[in-house]
Amino acid sequence: MSRGPDAATLLVRSLEADSQRAACLVRVIDSTWTRWASATFNGARHELSLEATDSPALEAWLDALPEADLPLRGHLVADIVVTGVTRAGGVATMTIEALTVEE
Repeated sequence: MSRGPDAATLLVRSLEADSQRAACLVRVIDSTWTRWASATFNGARHELSLEATDSPALEAWLDALPEADLPLRGHLVADIVVTGVTRAGGVATMTIEALTVEE
């Protein structure tokens, strides 16, 4: 029996949906993750590369992202940070790091 999508897939879907609501649809162009655990939590560290049309809406979305409520069934986004943004020819490429933990 399948348990459903993993945290990485859920995070990608949640980021895409959240950006669409903010009128700045992003596209994930690369995504990697590694398992992570502490004494009390299990989860994953994620590194994502995203691409979108550069716009004021995108800038606002990126600024708000660390405080965004990104729902992931069975997981929580414990931390998310934009680690880099490059802009060229009206396109922004972003790198994001996130930590998800299992509920």
